Amino acid sequence: MHDTTVLLIEVGALLLVLGLLGRLSRRIGLSPIPLYLLAGLAFGHGGVLPLSASEEFFQVGAEIGVILLLVMLGLEYSANELVGNLRAAAPAGLVDGLLNALPGLAFGFLLGWGWVGAVVLAGVTWVSSSGVIAKVLADLGRLGNRETPVVLSVLVIEDLAMALYLPLVTAILSGQGLLGAAIALAIAVATVVVVLVVAIRFGNVISRIVSAQDPEALLLGVLGLTLLVAGVAARLQVSAAVGAFLVGIALSGPVAHHATELLSPLRDLFAAVFFVFFGLHTDPRDIPPVLLPAIGLAVVTMATKVLTGYIAAKRVGIALPGRWRAGLALVPRGEFSIVIAGLAVGAAVVNPEIGPLATAYVLVTVVTGPMLARLPDFGWFKRWLRREAASGRPAVPATE
Repeated sequence: MHDTTVLLIEVGALLLVLGLLGRLSRRIGLSPIPLYLLAGLAFGHGGVLPLSASEEFFQVGAEIGVILLLVMLGLEYSANELVGNLRAAAPAGLVDGLLNALPGLAFGFLLGWGWVGAVVLAGVTWVSSSGVIAKVLADLGRLGNRETPVVLSVLVIEDLAMALYLPLVTAILSGQGLLGAAIALAIAVATVVVVLVVAIRFGNVISRIVSAQDPEALLLGVLGLTLLVAGVAARLQVSAAVGAFLVGIALSGPVAHHATELLSPLRDLFAAVFFVFFGLHTDPRDIPPVLLPAIGLAVVTMATKVLTGYIAAKRVGIALPGRWRAGLALVPRGEFSIVIAGLAVGAAVVNPEIGPLATAYVLVTVVTGPMLARLPDFGWFKRWLRREAASGRPAVPATE
């Protein structure tokens, strides 16, 4: 009984703190992710007030948080939209992968982490935060801008790439070697293809099984299906997160719309728990030694993200201001970077500095990203773009 009481006190106090931090983040116009990470650092191992009784609760909650983040992401796209985006944005996705994964790969080798650590760090630097970027675009009133579909297409390609990357890196971290990684990748590709085919041909049938008329039945049905498929996917070494993403894609129509509304509060709750849990397992004393490398890596990969968006927008004929808006919007990293680093920390086969470095890296990009996204709205930036356009010299990112 005593343990249960302590658990309730710790969980209740921490959730209350997270609520206050979320409110503060909205007041100052930032994503709550860095504040959640800082809360985890403050209450975790080596923090100012370490928690113990609630650790297991937050571990389970963190796993559910990742699953809900991915199923909600999948609900945003139909299978047809995903296939269409894949065809249209494949070149931009290739540029994105090369420009943003290679710096992480090279940095991992420079740090002496070996090829496994380098592959993990490549994933950390590769993928932008869909959640943070969507919020920034909405806050800045840019959802209807011409460059926004370009940004969303890049994010969709990244999400689909993660469906292949996560099983690959999971196999590598589990010590299965190149053969095991190849088998895991083949299973992931086959799973994605099968799910897309089923979703395109029988998506309406799947959606009808889960009634959209009864909110309670819909919530329990979608949540149960998601957790079930995620668990089976994890058993098949495909990654629970990828299984959840594919469930979201398979659902369509009114079911997907109502499920999004019902699951959003749960997603927000458990996503916050996920970020806190990652912070709980990162000793804040381990961050100062990796802070300068994290900042250096962030500067390089923020520049390559800007270049990615610039090139992608240029390909479809977007004007100069829109190219810059697209590039600067893609800067923040977040949920996927933490998921990948969390896999590495849990496997304990990569240098333990990967956790603190990823935390510092995400903090830098997720705080500076929304600020940089506002640059094109400043008068001096607009004047500079007009001067460059008038001179006949296209204003491009310095890294191009």
